Amino acid sequence: MSPQELKAVLEAGLLSFPLTDFDAQLNFAPKAYAERLEWLQPYGASALFAAGGTGEFFSLEPGEYSDIIKVALDTCRGRTPILAGAGGGTRVAIQYAQEAERLGAQGVLLLPHYLTEASQQGLINHVEAVCKSVKFGVVVYNRGACKLTPQSLQILADRCPNLIGFKDGLGDIEKFVSIRQTLGERFAYLGGLPTAELFAGAYKAMGCPVYSSAVFNFIPKTAMDFYNAHAANDTETCNRLVRDFFIPYVALRNKGEGYAVSIVKAGATLVGHSAGPVRPPLSDLAPAEVEQLSALIAKLGPQ
Repeated sequence: MSPQELKAVLEAGLLSFPLTDFDAQLNFAPKAYAERLEWLQPYGASALFAAGGTGEFFSLEPGEYSDIIKVALDTCRGRTPILAGAGGGTRVAIQYAQEAERLGAQGVLLLPHYLTEASQQGLINHVEAVCKSVKFGVVVYNRGACKLTPQSLQILADRCPNLIGFKDGLGDIEKFVSIRQTLGERFAYLGGLPTAELFAGAYKAMGCPVYSSAVFNFIPKTAMDFYNAHAANDTETCNRLVRDFFIPYVALRNKGEGYAVSIVKAGATLVGHSAGPVRPPLSDLAPAEVEQLSALIAKLGPQ
């Protein structure tokens, strides 16, 4: 898949980050991971981000990373494009991106480099180095320590033809509007705030109709129902789901640091598709919180 073909895929449809399956000893569980991807296939996500943020990229060993991407590609080949996560320092991010390309992924999501803040010139050098190390499409994730300005993105767009996507996880309306107006149709624009459904309407109004859904991992029917209503401008359905599910869900998610991943793993367990526990430094939901989530899911009906 060429970078421009990948860009076209990312401009429509629901995207998601599959959970990474761990066993009771917190080892990668490839069979369970393949079964998860098979379960999600019929619901029709347009692309999946393997070993992404919700897939606990930050906790993976390099060998595990390769195994995860390979299982995702083998399972979804010919059906759903796979973008692999990549992140960390520049040299490490290049190694991940090149490994994903070697394995046959359709593109890469460049996650923040974590911890150390960087100047705009440093961020430009970082993203450019990763883009130029591979031939396939790259999507940059503006979140955490990676806060690219419109001017920096214009420089990168001019220098890196395979930088085809911009995913926003900051929620800075002024900055996003400036980026969207400066870069125009140069990028595919993706909403990337945690529990993106809550922000989907606002992002669509800013020129970003596509987002990645974490809840697709445990309520895939509802996730698709919401996206289809969102795409069809069915505000009544969207508002009902936001009011009845997403607002109380976010309130529960906000009870713990790192729960944006933990609550998704808890949800998967509740619907009979457990991905195992989260790895430290994340922590699982408390039993009372799991009960609250169970009650929320039950109100949605069969998935």
